[in-house]
Amino acid sequence: MKELLPTRTQEYQARAREVAEKHVRPVAAELDRTGEYPWSVIDALRKYDLMGIWIPEEYGGHGAGVLDMCIVVEQLSRACGGIGVAYAVNALGSFPIVLGGTEEQKRRFLPAVAKGDKLIAFGLSEKASGSDAGSLRARAVRNGDGWIISGDKKWTTNANAATIYMVYASTNPERGTRGASAFIVEKGTPGFEIGKREQLMGIRCVPVHELHFRDCHVPASALLGEKEGAGFANAMMTLDRARPGVAAQAVGLAQGALEWAIRYTSERQQFGQSVMSFQASQFMLSDMAIQVEAARQLVYTAARAIDAGFSGVSKLAAMCKVFATDTAMRVTTDAVQLFGGYGYCQDYPIEKYMRDAKITQIYEGTNQIQRVVIGRALTREADQIAGHLSVKVEHFPKE
Repeated sequence: MKELLPTRTQEYQARAREVAEKHVRPVAAELDRTGEYPWSVIDALRKYDLMGIWIPEEYGGHGAGVLDMCIVVEQLSRACGGIGVAYAVNALGSFPIVLGGTEEQKRRFLPAVAKGDKLIAFGLSEKASGSDAGSLRARAVRNGDGWIISGDKKWTTNANAATIYMVYASTNPERGTRGASAFIVEKGTPGFEIGKREQLMGIRCVPVHELHFRDCHVPASALLGEKEGAGFANAMMTLDRARPGVAAQAVGLAQGALEWAIRYTSERQQFGQSVMSFQASQFMLSDMAIQVEAARQLVYTAARAIDAGFSGVSKLAAMCKVFATDTAMRVTTDAVQLFGGYGYCQDYPIEKYMRDAKITQIYEGTNQIQRVVIGRALTREADQIAGHLSVKVEHFPKE
């Protein structure tokens, strides 16, 4: 339903689709096998002027919205979920600076990310604080004219490919989440090391590493926004803006798997006719198509709400993340089923879609945590909803 998108968004969609078909599909299987980073695709994205489009124009970007970012992620993920997240994680890493950086920080770091000359990563999770993002063990203490960061980070996507890192650490543990601060750390800073690479089930072309900070000294200017204690709020605002990107990755994976399933079932002959001609197959494909389109529209709605500056977008961001990623897992699993035994073989492309889809239900807030976010929002809305109802609950007939 391309006609429902703004003209500029359609242009991004067309360019991203061309990159996906010409530069992603030919290398996706090999990158999955080797685990090599998709530098050739990053080069193509630079040439197609798609890197960092969400960054404001005054800092070298296009001033595009979350919807535009989601459209590009979706198209890339149709061909490879790993490359989709390799692109999207630069938004996750740079949103903190866009939202909370000083003017000097924005002018120093954002133009290179906008051009794709430098990649950026997001360091929030730790071994003991994944879903419980507020219980950070990494510490940052004042030291003369700067800070000393000590601790470790886990599950840092794009880690070894990036050169700029958003790092969250507690500067006042006694204040809990209000004692967390954010820092911009550059690769090569003494005391900062890239740790082991995780061996992943899917999105294998994207390096996910531990980060280690051993008395890592950073200047005072590294403190995001030069405001201590604002880190947790910054991280939560960032995730609200970034979660539709994960949802868009899921939509792209589901759409790509659906397209492969349609092609395979229309060509595969059994009992003298195509597999697609059987009603059981048609019903599966129909349900898959319904779920994909419903997920897509929820993602677009959430992205538009964020771009429009609506308040209370946490619920919508969580909803689209849950629905789209659960859809991706269902649709890719059904696609494998439709391929039969071939779906379980690496000779065919479909099993990779299922492996890539699984992580979307986990990172940037597990779907269980997203349901907590949604539930809390509904709880806050309960009194307001009750006030709008003309019939009170106590007036309902009782048994």
